[in-house]
Amino acid sequence: MVTVALKPPQQHIGIAALREIWAIADDAGFDGCWVFDHLAPMGPDRTGDVFDGWTLLAAMAEATKRVRIGCLVSGNTNRHPGTFAKIAATVDHLSGGRLDVGLGAGGDTYTDTMMGTPTPPPVERVERLAETCEILRLLWTREETDHRGRHYTLTGARSDPKPRQPKPPLWLGSSGEKLGLRVVAEHADVWLNAALPGTEIAELRRLSRVLDDHCAAVGRDPATVRRAAQFRLPSDADGAVRLAWSYVEAGFTELVLMPTGHDDVVKASEAAADLLPRLRELG
Repeated sequence: MVTVALKPPQQHIGIAALREIWAIADDAGFDGCWVFDHLAPMGPDRTGDVFDGWTLLAAMAEATKRVRIGCLVSGNTNRHPGTFAKIAATVDHLSGGRLDVGLGAGGDTYTDTMMGTPTPPPVERVERLAETCEILRLLWTREETDHRGRHYTLTGARSDPKPRQPKPPLWLGSSGEKLGLRVVAEHADVWLNAALPGTEIAELRRLSRVLDDHCAAVGRDPATVRRAAQFRLPSDADGAVRLAWSYVEAGFTELVLMPTGHDDVVKASEAAADLLPRLRELG
């Protein structure tokens, strides 16, 4: 089955427009609606307005009734895993159990330098991501957690209430062939291709096979890791459907649409909603 989610632009957009987009996602029948988790706009010009992703998610939880919500993805180095576990559980309760938890290794040298926070080297960031996945599982399921890891220590840690869902789905964004995809194989419910939108389908297929190999190495059925692709929608409807099909044909069943082609982001989201019936047929 193919699921279709909406990931509208979040930078340089006001709250009123965001509320309109959330309503479109909820009413049109999208499976999910995502925000991003950055302290500054992305792209060549990193100045301008951008709201905090998790605060937006709390608002979206109250403003919607059925669509699943989440940050795609949160930078793991932005928050201690104990703090992150509490934030995510809170949003899961606010949404009535509709949260998908998106995580990546993090590291943004621009905002880290701006805020005076360290940017660990890539290997350490991936190690921290793996450790966080384990800590989340423990804090969300155990009454009390002791953890002695390489990067994090928890002593008699309690995190209550637990999430509304028994296990919030974990979406991990990584394309690191040796370490990152191993963490995906060990912990993820969904693998999000973390390469830039527009990555060639052949490369996505290759990375998916690398993930299959890691799953085999850790004793996991590769079919239990769903594959997600986020991509910018062409303004041409037929072209958009053809592009979506190319991902589905490559084994990516979670489609995250990034609406473009309109000056007005609300209209762009409406145009994406108009495509939903055709995209459903791909599954």
